[in-house]
Amino acid sequence: MTAIALQDLMSPHGVCFGCGGANPNGLHIKSYWDQDQVHVITRHFPEEKYCGWPDLVYGGLLAMLVDCHSNWTAMAYHMREAQARGEEPRKVNCVTGSLGIKYIKPTPMGVELTLRARVDGPLGRKSRVICEIYAGDTLTAIGDSVFVRVDASQLAEQAHGRA
Repeated sequence: MTAIALQDLMSPHGVCFGCGGANPNGLHIKSYWDQDQVHVITRHFPEEKYCGWPDLVYGGLLAMLVDCHSNWTAMAYHMREAQARGEEPRKVNCVTGSLGIKYIKPTPMGVELTLRARVDGPLGRKSRVICEIYAGDTLTAIGDSVFVRVDASQLAEQAHGRA
């Protein structure tokens, strides 16, 4: 893995609940290129407040982790592609187009989670990301989502009907 997280490189003042370093209430996840240069990895140890069933991680937390980490995976692939073309990579922003998650096995509390994500298929304005969640060595969930490259400066204006 690289020494510096993608979030710290591309958005050090981000406010996202999942990964924003400037969100005092957030989870502050950090995503890194894996040594294989195919996957993007993050690790997370869920706090007890994210318990669903007794001694099990709340499924909504797993979905949020997949959403945030998969988005960073899509952005990392776009940045790497720009660098490969010899371009000075500029800030890339993506949003969730669709979020899918299949829960395979219950995810236990008290175990560090590892998320391994990669872009599946062609990298384009819309890109499919597959994200696996492991509790220890056990695969517990798989995310299958689409992320859309956007101009972030227009998002809030559009959301509030001002654009």
